[in-house]
Amino acid sequence: MRILGINALFHDPAAALVIDGITVAAAEEERFSRRKHGKRPVPFSAWELPEQAARWCLDYAGLRPQDIDAVAYSFDPRLARPAAQMGLHDPWDHLRLTYAREAPGFLAQALPGLDPDAVRFVPHHMAHAASGAFAAPDADTSSVLVLDGRGEATSHLAAHRVQGKLEPLYGQELPHSLGLVYEELTEHLGFLRSSDEFKVMALASYGRPRMLAELRRHIHPTGDGGFHATGVPWHELCAPRRPDEPWHQDHADLAASAQTCLEETLLDLVRWLHGRTHDDVLTLAGGVALNCVANARIAREGPFGRVWVQPAAGDAGTALGSALLIGADAGEEPLPMPGAALGRDWTDAELETWLRAAAVPYERPADIARTVAEALADNAVVAWFQGRAEYGPRALGHRSLLAHPGHFANLERLNDVKGREQFRPVAPMVLADRAADIFDGQLPSPYMLFVHDVAPEWRDRIPAVVHVDGTARIQTVDPAAEPLVARMLTEFERLTGLPVVVNTSLNTAGRPMVDDPRDALECLGSTPVDLLAIGPFAVRRRNLFAAGQHAAHEADDPR
Repeated sequence: MRILGINALFHDPAAALVIDGITVAAAEEERFSRRKHGKRPVPFSAWELPEQAARWCLDYAGLRPQDIDAVAYSFDPRLARPAAQMGLHDPWDHLRLTYAREAPGFLAQALPGLDPDAVRFVPHHMAHAASGAFAAPDADTSSVLVLDGRGEATSHLAAHRVQGKLEPLYGQELPHSLGLVYEELTEHLGFLRSSDEFKVMALASYGRPRMLAELRRHIHPTGDGGFHATGVPWHELCAPRRPDEPWHQDHADLAASAQTCLEETLLDLVRWLHGRTHDDVLTLAGGVALNCVANARIAREGPFGRVWVQPAAGDAGTALGSALLIGADAGEEPLPMPGAALGRDWTDAELETWLRAAAVPYERPADIARTVAEALADNAVVAWFQGRAEYGPRALGHRSLLAHPGHFANLERLNDVKGREQFRPVAPMVLADRAADIFDGQLPSPYMLFVHDVAPEWRDRIPAVVHVDGTARIQTVDPAAEPLVARMLTEFERLTGLPVVVNTSLNTAGRPMVDDPRDALECLGSTPVDLLAIGPFAVRRRNLFAAGQHAAHEADDPR
């Protein structure tokens, strides 16, 4: 079957294409529209579809809309209830349900030739669950835990996978929602709700959980596989922060308290689930699964032998999960996703055409990996644009900003380049066979979804990637899966003695990750990046602006 998965209703609209159980392509709409998260998660935007991402998925496979056997839409309005009945204050939520019910017609208009009868509604949390259980490697028999803000009428799902079947075990009904509580905290601390929750996780490392006892009154497991999570009196715990204000210790302490409370609740849910399934493998999905600090604690203290997290754990991942689930229900064997590199790419010839059209000076070195390693060893900041774009919010060696980890000042330097808050950490990428020498935690960690303790003897050697609490959110690099990145890391270690490079996403604050060559060139021109490594080509900032000055002098020449 040829199945197009669509996520559209809340946020992070995305499309994915699954053919005969194989994940062929997947991308978020933000990479095309250049709007962060694609849209704001308000009822008035619920009609917006990932039209560009869907068209690209079809084009990539050489398909037309009429060639699609099924379209999986990751929300089932038949399972939803009015917001007031679920204890939610959202007087316009009925618009979401209207738009969801009309999605087949909207999709047929957006993709001319598509049969609206091919559209099938998939329960939101079952789509999340399939994106974990079916996409994970070696997980034919496994448990899956989904937590996010909300689906149709629940905010959580515990389920069990056996071969191609997913059995729901428990779903927590709204208004109780760990995701919505964390969103409330994000807004209270002056960040953008349903967007900046990762900033709260970073800020928590600067605080002490001294408000934990009060939070436990409002956020706690109920012992039956569910939890209580609603009605937190945030204003009584600390004064809210305006977005333009600096943060204070009370804000960090509240973040630390909420983070600890979240982790405690998740551990209870994980233990309950293991008690029902006795599986060795746990897969995680849903927006809460992007909390890498909580994931690390689940892996460290939980009862499962292995924990795998969907790299597109947020709502974007439901596009893939819904397509995998429709195929599995039809009897197709769902195959693990081949990795996160599921987006757009360009041939060397196409990249060179872009560079010539932009009239920028460029070179084609014998080995771009060695050229980048030499630049990094010389403390350059490198924009790395290679291969297919990543699916999900993490830069994993395809759309990355790279730097030398041995200079503490590079943390502030990169946050300045990106226009981010200075309490935000940057991450290390490390050769997989060297990771255990430096980092303590779940290994391998190819998707940067766990935190690891940095060995004390290494903290002064790679200070740029060590967070204030002595941890790092690492990406391990397997040469078989990422030969170019691995070769760059090997060359960098040869030059510096360090098998680690700073890796953060190639974007600036408030903008989506760079996706196409134009985005990469714009980033080079607008930020103090020293070198752009785009495919086999290198564009050096000093040559770029030297060429511009030369052209300006020629224009001023009266001859």
